[in-house]
Amino acid sequence: MTTNPEMLMESNQDFSLELQSLENPEGELHLRFFLPSGKEFALPAQGIAEVLQQSPEEIALIPNASPLLLGTINLRGKIVWVADLCQFLGDLGSLNTDRPTVPVIAIEHQEQVLGLAIDKIGDIDWLDVENLTTATGIIDSMSPFISGQWKSPDNNEALNLLDFSKILRSARWAA
Repeated sequence: MTTNPEMLMESNQDFSLELQSLENPEGELHLRFFLPSGKEFALPAQGIAEVLQQSPEEIALIPNASPLLLGTINLRGKIVWVADLCQFLGDLGSLNTDRPTVPVIAIEHQEQVLGLAIDKIGDIDWLDVENLTTATGIIDSMSPFISGQWKSPDNNEALNLLDFSKILRSARWAA
């Protein structure tokens, strides 16, 4: 190891630290994800307890349960229902559970937890709630659960924001 200060001075390298300014992100943190139909949705990060890849064999089927429910899983010692979000929202397409793992987003509100089985996890993004508009072009079965939507200026596609508390409190679970 060289400790000669002259050797360090002769290298002509600038070892000064470049300080980069950190920008504060605009908006709130959201998890983006996809349903089997290809539609993209987002959930606020504050309502998400955990995101996991669940083996279909580890989802315990419950007889005589609602057809919206796939079964239950053990999430850190707590029994949690897992729902097919596509069926719950009345979206076209069906969730493929014939694969090694199924993405599940565990949402939580007032100590109530529910797993939402989806097709694919997307990105985590800072989305500016100031740019959130009233949802348009959605089917009636989804409308009670959508807080608003962002329109992409590039391709005019909509990103729908789901309200996790309305999903958890829905009367559809009793059906």
